[in-house]
Amino acid sequence: MINGILNIKKEKGFTSHDVVAKLRGILRQKKIGHTGTLDPDAEGVLPVCLGKATRLCDRIGDWEKTYTATLLLGRTTDTEDTSGTVLEERPVTVSEEDVRKIMETFLGDYAQVPPMYSAKKVRGKKLYELAREGIVIERKPCSVTIFDLDIQEICLPRVIFSVRCSKGTYIRSLCRDIGEKAGCGGCMEALTRTQVAFFDIRDAVTLAEVEQLRDAGTLSAHIRPIDSVFAEYPPVQVLEKEEKKLYNGNPVPWESCVPQPYPEAEPLAAGTDDSGLYRVYDKEGYFIGIYRKRAGSQTLHPDKLFFDMPQ
Repeated sequence: MINGILNIKKEKGFTSHDVVAKLRGILRQKKIGHTGTLDPDAEGVLPVCLGKATRLCDRIGDWEKTYTATLLLGRTTDTEDTSGTVLEERPVTVSEEDVRKIMETFLGDYAQVPPMYSAKKVRGKKLYELAREGIVIERKPCSVTIFDLDIQEICLPRVIFSVRCSKGTYIRSLCRDIGEKAGCGGCMEALTRTQVAFFDIRDAVTLAEVEQLRDAGTLSAHIRPIDSVFAEYPPVQVLEKEEKKLYNGNPVPWESCVPQPYPEAEPLAAGTDDSGLYRVYDKEGYFIGIYRKRAGSQTLHPDKLFFDMPQ
């Protein structure tokens, strides 16, 4: 079984679930999960977790994301993108300078109403399931954050921009809200996810490329190891005498932990009173999981394990 994260470049026409299903066939393993849905008409970065890395799906899904989008002003649709049914078309009377000023107002935190055509659940049912039944319900605004919003090109009624945003941000809804503020409505015409944290589109591979890499025996070079996701946590190696505790998922004494070279910070001296999270490895350098050291404690407690405990 392959364990790690594969940076997939999702192509248009595929759902995130399609990608997982196809990868199960390509890699001949069942334990695969994606890290957050990407619209069928959208393309770009979709980190996919393999094997034991599926325990990271939620964590990666919470990370910041960066997109390049095309906003079409003057049109509103039921899906908030150009694939949907047109609800209204209005003339675009705003100038380029007006558009720039309007878009600047969305920087920072704002309350965003999620689209009806989305995977967000309300009372146990996905919104898009209700929408397909012709049911439109009131949605509560969710707090999202727009960290960066850079206009790349304006050729009205179209605006091409890049945006770096928090978890839970719908770019379709951002386009809708910009259009509303412009007084003419708007919807999303195109979307490419260019980055999810350190997963970049320049390093992403398509499903066809995964097959080619598999056949060439070079796929492993494109799979990011699980522990790399926790690079900000200092690494420690546990002495052989305490390894049994590791393999049973038990706490281990700090005195049996040997701090390893750590370029992001000074290595910790054994016996210090530092608290926090650590990457823990056995004597062979095999990644066991993330352990927590509480303030004042001389023991590491398991926080999230990534190996198979004995039955």
